[in-house]
Amino acid sequence: MWYSVEGTLSHKALADHVDPGLRADPAKPNLLTPSTTLRHLSPYLGTEVHGVQLSQLSNAGLDELALFVALRKVVAFRDQNLKELSPEKQLEWSSYFGRSHVHPIAVNVKDYPALAVVYRDDENPGFIDHVLATQINHTGWHSDVSYERQPPGTTAFYILDGPGVGSDTLFLLKVETYRRLSLEFQKRLIGLKAVHTAVPQAANSLKSGLPIRRDPFETEHPVVRVHPVTKEKALYVNPGFTKSIVGFKKEESDALLGFLFDHITKGSDLPSTCFDNRVTAHSAIPDFDRKKRRHHIRLTPQAEVSIAADEM
Repeated sequence: MWYSVEGTLSHKALADHVDPGLRADPAKPNLLTPSTTLRHLSPYLGTEVHGVQLSQLSNAGLDELALFVALRKVVAFRDQNLKELSPEKQLEWSSYFGRSHVHPIAVNVKDYPALAVVYRDDENPGFIDHVLATQINHTGWHSDVSYERQPPGTTAFYILDGPGVGSDTLFLLKVETYRRLSLEFQKRLIGLKAVHTAVPQAANSLKSGLPIRRDPFETEHPVVRVHPVTKEKALYVNPGFTKSIVGFKKEESDALLGFLFDHITKGSDLPSTCFDNRVTAHSAIPDFDRKKRRHHIRLTPQAEVSIAADEM
């Protein structure tokens, strides 16, 4: 089951961060062995992997995992045993990729605030249930906690229990959405900053009966950020948390963000999924039996302070 963190959270100081993918052997011999099989789900992102046990990887293998996820963006590893490890071992594993994030509102595994829980059942409705109580559909595209000063990078997600049918998650690639803009439009976005806010999420948490353990705040990030490993440029705005463009009047900001959000959003059973929060956005699909339990765990290491495209 799940619990909430007792007390309140304080704002943490910035932490030094070097992405493990920068140390990786490009050939990835410690991750992809002759017994490994890959199935790419699209040209741009998404790979299904058999024959790799994430919990058994050496440090060199973890470096190569960070590189592989940076290259393929969303990777589903089959037949994993992460959920069988102790909470301490799970956090030790995920902290290799960065300082563990403690969510300011999400519930967590008892005594382990950095193990975020996604949970709903017939007696404990989730966030989507509360949204659908007042509107007829829900697509909530976002990059996790992008309002943090150091948002997550390489992130792991696994299923403890699910409805069996439905309850999938959609992913999109914000590198490709940036590439598809005209060269002149790309140039005009570089150097802009956007405000990412935690305020609406905190308000929705109150409506859902969840605790707020830290006062919501806002952070500025570059509209176009650069991945430290691949050097790819990506749009770093999302409908879930991005509020405004710095220096723009409201009507100007709303028009630009409206276009970018529209551009971005048009653009199965995964026992353990790794994805890169810096260059993807995702949305849950609420197409499952509400009487079924949905119980997932997310391991969320924080990454670097966002690198602006005009800093490269």
